[in-house]
Amino acid sequence: MFKTDFPPYLSATERAWHYALRILCALILLFLLLPILVIVPLSFNQSSLLLYPIESFSLRWYQTLFHSDEWARATANSFIVAPAATLLATVLGTLAAAGLHRAQFRGKGLLMAVLISPMIVPLVVTGLGIYLFFAPYGLVNSYSGLILALAAIGAPFVVTTVSATLQGFDPNLLRASYSLGAGPVQTFLRVTLPIIAPGVIAGALFAFATAFDEIVITLFLAGPEQTTLPRQMFTGIRENISPVIAAVATILILFSTALLLALEWLRGRVEAKTVRLNG
Repeated sequence: MFKTDFPPYLSATERAWHYALRILCALILLFLLLPILVIVPLSFNQSSLLLYPIESFSLRWYQTLFHSDEWARATANSFIVAPAATLLATVLGTLAAAGLHRAQFRGKGLLMAVLISPMIVPLVVTGLGIYLFFAPYGLVNSYSGLILALAAIGAPFVVTTVSATLQGFDPNLLRASYSLGAGPVQTFLRVTLPIIAPGVIAGALFAFATAFDEIVITLFLAGPEQTTLPRQMFTGIRENISPVIAAVATILILFSTALLLALEWLRGRVEAKTVRLNG
């Protein structure tokens, strides 16, 4: 990690600052990860108290988790709502990014700012606004309302990643496709979409992670039947702190890590493909 071939013109002070900066970055990373890593051993604790030191290890809380009807319903709801919201956010975000990339009009920057505003506006404000808007239409305490709301907060991630991918898109490819007789839909599916696919997939992963972990919007819109995994965890922490929550948190840590690894694998493939094309 710290092995570096320094240029001969660097002084001893500059080399010391180099190592000090790396050590500082490692300490900051450890400080950020430690609260997460502390949870993992507690999920294997035999005791019903979330305390260190751990006297004995057991899979007791994982067994409780997998045999609980409440946690099973919450998990099922999360894997129903999050993929549906991700699919809707990916389609809308990709089309919005493609349309904005090709269009040139006054107020384009303002429209872009409005589209990504859910990433900036506090979720409490967003949740309250969505609740007041959905309530007259009967979309509160329903799967459809929750999916629409989570898609709305996930779409900006798709818009930003796809827009970044489109910055290097060659418009001559579209002209060549049109000249060969392809229509707009066929051109988008066969020319544009394969090129921007890495950005679409990356945006979809971010949208899925956002929809899967969201709790504020869920508290406003979901009823007892639409309880998701994060809301069930929030309820468990508020009513009775149990090591089952540590077991759920450990599983979610592994799940989130898998998503990040998938995103890193995708980035590596994109870079390799770019190198081959440029080479």
